[in-house]
Amino acid sequence: MSSWKKAAKSNQKVHRERAQPAARQHLGLLEKKKDYKARANDQHQKDATLKSLRRRALNKNPDEFYHHMINSRIEKGEHHELEKQEDEFTADQLKLMKTQDLKYVSMKRTVESNKIQRLQSQLHMTDVVNGMPNKHVFFVEDEEEAANFDLAKRLDTHPSLIDRRTNRPRMSDLAGRLDLHTVDPKDIERLNQQRDLSYRELKRRIEREKELAVVQKTLEIKRALKEKRLTKPKRIRRGTADRAPLYKFCYERKR
Repeated sequence: MSSWKKAAKSNQKVHRERAQPAARQHLGLLEKKKDYKARANDQHQKDATLKSLRRRALNKNPDEFYHHMINSRIEKGEHHELEKQEDEFTADQLKLMKTQDLKYVSMKRTVESNKIQRLQSQLHMTDVVNGMPNKHVFFVEDEEEAANFDLAKRLDTHPSLIDRRTNRPRMSDLAGRLDLHTVDPKDIERLNQQRDLSYRELKRRIEREKELAVVQKTLEIKRALKEKRLTKPKRIRRGTADRAPLYKFCYERKR
């Protein structure tokens, strides 16, 4: 049966599509019904869109608030989009992002982090603790004992060490080991100056490490934005000198 159908089709007349007449060749190919249907459907879709927009404009409440109104304005009857605020960075950060790559910034940040850890291990940050107010409460029996109260004697330490909250040895520990009266005041002042210089260096390196962290995150985000994606990431927060820009990426399933 199938062979008979094939034999019957071989003898069928070939129906050819009508071609464009020679006098109308300059108009291009002759439009067929499928071409007309595609053009008609496209025109109907555009008409329906315009009709829907016209209906929305007529039914719009002028007192209604839309979040997009924050980033758009109507001037002289024309709709205008406000320019988005660009990221703000310092001149040094911009120069570093333009001239260096991500690996260099990452390496410099690692070096600064190691130096910060080394300084912190040397300083121990005890002065910060000693600068905090102390709320130690002592209880006495009567007013006479309170009037004659000796804090150094009660804590069993030297009077010059009362302000310390850390590294405050007892008099029994100091006996025979260190005589505080024999320490030269100039040596103490010199050691304090060296300690202050170390703290200032630590502060500068911490600020430098924060700046490098912002530059590194910004470069990583720019590299991620250059990748091809189906949907464009949405910026949630613009970048500043203290923080990198924040983008929201839509999840895309990997093949």
